Amino acid sequence: MAFFKYSLIRGLLFLAFFLVANLALRLSPLSSALAAALCAFVVSFFLLRKQRDGATAVIAERFAPQATTTQSAGAVADADAEDSLVDSNPDVWVDADRATRKPRAQPEG
Repeated sequence: MAFFKYSLIRGLLFLAFFLVANLALRLSPLSSALAAALCAFVVSFFLLRKQRDGATAVIAERFAPQATTTQSAGAVADADAEDSLVDSNPDVWVDADRATRKPRAQPEG
């Protein structure tokens, strides 16, 4: 259902952008289709993350139901090391998901 919902939303976005480009901006059908595809992609990429992740989970379950992870062995080992460090030292805070290089203050709690 999540895949169908995400596809339907993207299709409606494409149609809306196509109609705007074709009728309001008076672009050729090919130019309207290209502009609509680009705009629908950008909007769905930034605003439909939750739906995209749900659709991806449905596809992954359908085609690889026995797969346990998509991470490399090194990434899994790093995550396990971080988890054991945090579990053994509750005062340590690890935020490896951030791309910034600036140190952040440790949250109180």
